[in-house]
Amino acid sequence: MSKPLKQIHLAAHFPGVNNTTVWSDPAAGSHIEFSSFAHFARTAERAKFDFLFLAEGLRLREQGGKIYDLDVVGRPDTFTVLAALAAVTDRLGLTGTINSTFNEPYEVARQFASLDHLSGGRSAWNVVTSWDAFTGENFRRGGFLPQEERYSRAQEFLATANELFDSWRGDEIIADQATGTFLRDARAGAFVHRGRHFDIHGRFNVPRSPQGRPVVFQAGDSEEGREFAASSADAIFSRYATLKEGRAFYTDVKSRLAAYGRRPDQLLILPAATFVLGDTDQEAAELAHEVRRQQVSGATAIKHLEFVWNRDLSAYDPEGPLPDVDPVVADEHISRGRAQVRMYRDPVAIAREWRQLAEANKWSIRDLVINTGNRQTFVGAPATVARTINEFVQADASDGFILVPHITPGGLDAFADTVVPLLQERGVFRADYEGTTLRDHLGLAHPDAGTTAERAAS
Repeated sequence: MSKPLKQIHLAAHFPGVNNTTVWSDPAAGSHIEFSSFAHFARTAERAKFDFLFLAEGLRLREQGGKIYDLDVVGRPDTFTVLAALAAVTDRLGLTGTINSTFNEPYEVARQFASLDHLSGGRSAWNVVTSWDAFTGENFRRGGFLPQEERYSRAQEFLATANELFDSWRGDEIIADQATGTFLRDARAGAFVHRGRHFDIHGRFNVPRSPQGRPVVFQAGDSEEGREFAASSADAIFSRYATLKEGRAFYTDVKSRLAAYGRRPDQLLILPAATFVLGDTDQEAAELAHEVRRQQVSGATAIKHLEFVWNRDLSAYDPEGPLPDVDPVVADEHISRGRAQVRMYRDPVAIAREWRQLAEANKWSIRDLVINTGNRQTFVGAPATVARTINEFVQADASDGFILVPHITPGGLDAFADTVVPLLQERGVFRADYEGTTLRDHLGLAHPDAGTTAERAAS
């Protein structure tokens, strides 16, 4: 008996502070004007995507003490943007990354509950922690939490927020004009939380929203991150772009759910994916090569090499050979605010490996960065890309993808117009939305707060 076809989940990531975007392309627009966000969201909704996703940048990254201006600079407030997008879309989910290290449960719960009301049940929260003291300098607490403490705080942060969401059952407001009775239960919203990280009590002032709680996303790939997702998240982002790696991650994370009394279908796995389309596979490959050269200019190549060498390499020719000096191994790093530096645990070994690669392939510094950095995930004609996406999902390497175009805001248009119809023809992607909330789109149950044992007023 053949396995039934899985339905593919698709989402769109509006790129911001990163160098995936080719901001210098003539087709590129603003990353901060609302018209760009609106165009991007409307395209995603036209294509019947599950949701739009905004990452978070709490501080602009620096290199050598200066803003890293080869990236796109600027990150407007997540809630402000998503609330505005709720007014120009009807069904598209609205997902925002909000940090659990530098915020408080009450304010975040209030903001997400409000967004869920404003959008008619389309809000989602990507719960993240902050790993560096550099970002923490913008906040009173600073970056003092070690990794295990950050995840402990994040777990309690989410649990506390859920207590606030559940402090309203959803049936308290009757607004009976004939009798003049507004609330059935005047104790609604009462909460008490006593914990290691939070000690709060009071009344939550936003009634239960259409989804009850926002959909919860998690992005960590560490052991702690995977466990956090298995215990508490509705979806987890993945960074694995190959079929083999994707299946291994998928199997590992899904296998953890049973320990928390959860089924495999209660956690979706969604890798980020870039793409380049062409009329033919050959044309797409040529365009992808050109896009990579746009993404990695000579100046950008030197900056990327500095991540490993941890020293000023501005005197080196990006079209010349790699430095013959070794990286500086030290706690202080020339690049600040960029998580990528954590990937290079042994920079001296990485430098040795890269020199060997460059020599064997006759690569310059720029060639090396182009060929060892992130490549486009899907490259080809629309039929090729549609087939490959479907293969990944049906092989349980993912449940779908969060697409990251290299042009903002119009980079998603071609995918919506050419690839989506082919997925619909295959019967693996919706022709129209069947529900109104993001939980409906993702096939997730709506939580019931009616039996919450911890209600403070009971």
